[in-house]
Amino acid sequence: MSIRSIRTGARGAATAVVTAVVLGAFLVGCSDAGTSQGPGGDVPYVAPSVNAAAASKAADEAAAAQDAADDASAEAEASEAARNRPEAVRDAFAGLQATLNDNCTPGSPNCAYFLGRVHDELVRLDKAMKADAQGPGHFKQPIAEIAALRKTLNGDTSTDNLEKHRSELIGTRDRINTWMQGHPEDYR
Repeated sequence: MSIRSIRTGARGAATAVVTAVVLGAFLVGCSDAGTSQGPGGDVPYVAPSVNAAAASKAADEAAAAQDAADDASAEAEASEAARNRPEAVRDAFAGLQATLNDNCTPGSPNCAYFLGRVHDELVRLDKAMKADAQGPGHFKQPIAEIAALRKTLNGDTSTDNLEKHRSELIGTRDRINTWMQGHPEDYR
């Protein structure tokens, strides 16, 4: 569902509420047109000015609801734009570098986390390099390294498979780190 359709739906709902209140006020005003005391002894008399005040209050509430809906919509648009904005290569590379001093013993509980994190950081860096203004051709070697790892893993990012291909995973991380160290303009 798009933000525009949410806005349109909220605006339509607010308009419908105001219209219903105003029509209700007119109908009540019309129903006692032939009497001077109101509709009857068992129904309390409501002065037309009370109906107008209720309609005005409902219109104010509908306008406030529309303003709140517009604010929420604008906030959602800004949040979506921030999520879709490509990450800077230097930020993604910093995440990968944070794994350089970490390691694990195969089969240990922290190994699943560590290997998964290295993989996630490589995927994050790949995405950032492909979206960079310099173009993916500038990052040809690191992107090729990540593509080779992806082919080796064959879509299986389970802990068992990451442990099975641990040397390829860590080797890819280290080769990309070496390449990036030779291209400091890309991450400083």
